[in-house]
Amino acid sequence: QVQLVESGGGLVQAGGSLRLSCAASGTIFIIRTMAWYRQAPGKQRELVARITNGGSTTYTDSVKGRFTISRDNVENTVYLQMNSLKPDDTAIYYCNAQSSVLSNYWGQGTQVTVSS
Repeated sequence: QVQLVESGGGLVQAGGSLRLSCAASGTIFIIRTMAWYRQAPGKQRELVARITNGGSTTYTDSVKGRFTISRDNVENTVYLQMNSLKPDDTAIYYCNAQSSVLSNYWGQGTQVTVSS
């Protein structure tokens, strides 16, 4: 089993920045990719950014150029640096880890609220 604990959410004005962290513990050696998803009220959960063990990254179009995902394999932590935040970025952000057999693990979520 893998446990994920997110931190770093909060309230910020439009144009501001936040950095989310997700610390992984447990059987972390099975993790292949880590990602951040978000879910806004009344909307489906969507992928925000993903990073592989090798460091390859993927972003959803709406955050390209503003968000950066990174991974510290020593600390078993994944980060999401969010710059130039917009009200549309308001959501609960979830950390995800996927194993080599495609099992998914989720954190409890952290609220990000961007005021206009």
